[in-house]
Amino acid sequence: MTGFDVHDHRHELKQLRDSGATSLWENREEMACPVCDDVFSRLFVTRQAGTTFPENDGARFCLLRDDDAVYLFRH
Repeated sequence: MTGFDVHDHRHELKQLRDSGATSLWENREEMACPVCDDVFSRLFVTRQAGTTFPENDGARFCLLRDDDAVYLFRH
């Protein structure tokens, strides 16, 4: 499995929020998740050491960690 760079896929994603340390993106082009190869709907990126997530609606998600960030792909 290789790393993931949001900037390499910027044309396929729509940025919904950015706080500087975290960002939320919408998958506009049915891009496949680099972890499981299924299409994902949202991508959460954090560079923080710890992040609290709101209550989940039961949707599946995948995590990918690289050298400087953790990526959460919500399906």
